[in-house]
Amino acid sequence: MAKTATIYRMVMEDHVCPYGLKARYRLQTEGYDIDDHWLETREETDAFKEKHNVETTPQIWIGDERIGGFDALREYFGDDVADDSDTSYQPVIAIFAVAALLGAVVGWTAGAVRMFELFIAFSMVMLAVQKLQDVEQFSTMFLNYDLLAKRWVPYGRIYPFGEALAGILMVGGLLPWVSGPVALFIGTIGAVSVFKAVYIDQRELKCACVGGASNVPLGFVSLTENLMMMAMGTWTLLKFGL
Repeated sequence: MAKTATIYRMVMEDHVCPYGLKARYRLQTEGYDIDDHWLETREETDAFKEKHNVETTPQIWIGDERIGGFDALREYFGDDVADDSDTSYQPVIAIFAVAALLGAVVGWTAGAVRMFELFIAFSMVMLAVQKLQDVEQFSTMFLNYDLLAKRWVPYGRIYPFGEALAGILMVGGLLPWVSGPVALFIGTIGAVSVFKAVYIDQRELKCACVGGASNVPLGFVSLTENLMMMAMGTWTLLKFGL
């Protein structure tokens, strides 16, 4: 017996609902025959919502059972649907994984030491880019735990520029007398701040490490980021005899 589903989704001249497309595709991959209804005007959409007492579209029925929207459909098929407030390490995993691959590809002819240097440098640059997307929001989150930023507020806005500068210079092996001290300074202050906030004060905070809108928990990841900068800063100074 064929499996059937009905979907009501917004398909307008100036807007096609992306969740409607995702819901339709998911139903197709699950082997459903789909009765696909388009809501082609704002008035038609509002009337549909009022009739069925729902706040969003798409809305999906499987047989006679109303499933709900796209997230509800995913739950129906057994997917693990994260809440917007749930913590996640995915942003930093993506950054570190790509940085590791870049370090390996760019530095493989120069040996393991250079590959590791590039991994840290690329990680610093990519983490800094995340912060620089919204410096104001990052600096606000940063004030929750950074010891220097609490004493001198502008440091929260300076930090991502310093991280980016040090990382870029380290990628090119340029101006070690700048990159080494900058990385060592911000890494040390950051490591002490995170250690105090998480492991001494036992505070539960969101990490500002990947910008101002992440749900990455403050702790191991941020401490690792800062320890990496401390290590790279120290190594740069030793390597160039500074």
